[in-house]
Amino acid sequence: MSRSTKASEHRLAAVNIRRRNHWGWGFEDQRPDPAAIRATAASLASHLGLRAGEVREPVPLERVSLRAPRVGAPAGLAEICTSDAHARACHAQGKSYADVVNAFNGRFDHPPDLVARPRDEEDLERLLEWCSSERVAAIPYGGGTSVVGGVSPSVGPSYNGAVSVDLCVFDRVLELDPISRAARIQSGAPGPALEAQLGEHGFTLRHFPQSFEFSTLGGWIATRAAGHFATAKTHIEDFVESVRAITPAGVWASRRLPGSGAGVSPDRMLAGSEGTLGVISEAWVRVQPRPAHRRSAGVRFESFAQGAECVRAISQSGLQPANCRLIDAREARLTMAGDGAHALLVLGFESTDHEVDAALARALELCAEHGGSTSAGGNRAGADAVSSWREAFLGAPYVRDVFVAMGVLSETFETAITWERFAAFHERVEAAAWEAVREVCGAQGLVSTRFTHVYPDGPAVYFTVLAPATPGEEVAQWGHIKRAASDAVIAEGGTITHHHAVGRDHRPWYERQRPDPFARALRAAKAAVDPAGIMNPGALIEPLR
Repeated sequence: MSRSTKASEHRLAAVNIRRRNHWGWGFEDQRPDPAAIRATAASLASHLGLRAGEVREPVPLERVSLRAPRVGAPAGLAEICTSDAHARACHAQGKSYADVVNAFNGRFDHPPDLVARPRDEEDLERLLEWCSSERVAAIPYGGGTSVVGGVSPSVGPSYNGAVSVDLCVFDRVLELDPISRAARIQSGAPGPALEAQLGEHGFTLRHFPQSFEFSTLGGWIATRAAGHFATAKTHIEDFVESVRAITPAGVWASRRLPGSGAGVSPDRMLAGSEGTLGVISEAWVRVQPRPAHRRSAGVRFESFAQGAECVRAISQSGLQPANCRLIDAREARLTMAGDGAHALLVLGFESTDHEVDAALARALELCAEHGGSTSAGGNRAGADAVSSWREAFLGAPYVRDVFVAMGVLSETFETAITWERFAAFHERVEAAAWEAVREVCGAQGLVSTRFTHVYPDGPAVYFTVLAPATPGEEVAQWGHIKRAASDAVIAEGGTITHHHAVGRDHRPWYERQRPDPFARALRAAKAAVDPAGIMNPGALIEPLR
């Protein structure tokens, strides 16, 4: 046994010591006890003014009946594959509201037949070769945080089975180039592990999506994920220097370059490919020293529309704040960052090189010119508002699990639109969401809006829906609201997703958004590198029939 194989097995043993929650967010040992969940549910219901149902307990895994595996691993792959019930349940879905509700209720309609944890690229190559020869779907799985059906092994009867390809052992920073400020990192490295390893050398990738705790570098690239920062470098491809992937047809690897005009970019083709063209194994990404200078402020506006005009001015000023998130009054109250009467702008600047006081001061001048005011109490109150919002943002995935337990439907959808169309777009999409909520959940409910990212030509608009759900009908209600909102987004000229990816859930609207010649070219590209059509069928492209 080689030294590298032994090291991989030691890492595999380590990552399996702490088990993930099989139905919701986080680890099994993080889940609060029933009394704490009931107390949290009561507090949330009171704060939101929503009618909550009886707080229920999830169906324990030992009471779940999973479909028997349809295929077994051949002898040469048996040591990296498992059909363990916990592994299959954890890999049976992502983390959309529907995924969590179904898993909470013990419903796993499409569990993978096997979960494979390859130790190296050779394992990956042998696994994909077997899948291709046996017509077994291969579903790349990073952190499993997809909210759009991107990791679901729902592949249809044309396949003899499905394998979830978990990249958890691919978790290392392999090289660091301090001269060019770049690092070669394996695709399965989750956010905290990646940052800890870079931090040992004083560097950071500076990419912090809400799913940071569990999502991985490969998943970020495959879904064109956007991070926490609101302007300038927002999507992961802004940091990518080169990408290496294993496809059924061979290795797909680009050379390291700061930029290139040589035809269609192989890196850009993999960015957003969602596992349909191959399994990303590693990438060179641009890194930077940790910021030494930071300033932030909270600014109130009488209306969201007033705040939007200010954000447009800031986005077109060239200031490029690290954070420029506009939150409407309902969401400000929801996250305890505001009084419920004012929209809140969370504004922040940072730099690795120079002071940012002047940039913040100029941005606040623009805010004042547009009717904005710092929170009562000055900078301290503004900092408290920013802190409250940040804590709510990072804790949202855990709170969503409580919503499921207490019978509250929780959904988010996001898009982007140009500034000249924003006002009408916002009004019509929000109205469609409100109408859908009233149709299936009654008069109670909450729809709120925020900007997650802003560009000189338009904002990325993020909507949140909370409403009481009917037991047993949660997924159907979710589907009705999602369809209504998605139809409105596409009808009004927005994108079906700014950063949540397409997966299986968004594909009907993605097919309306993308040009037909491009769709044919994408199918042809997939056929070239994946002749058997086994790579994540159903995501982006319709599966084999």
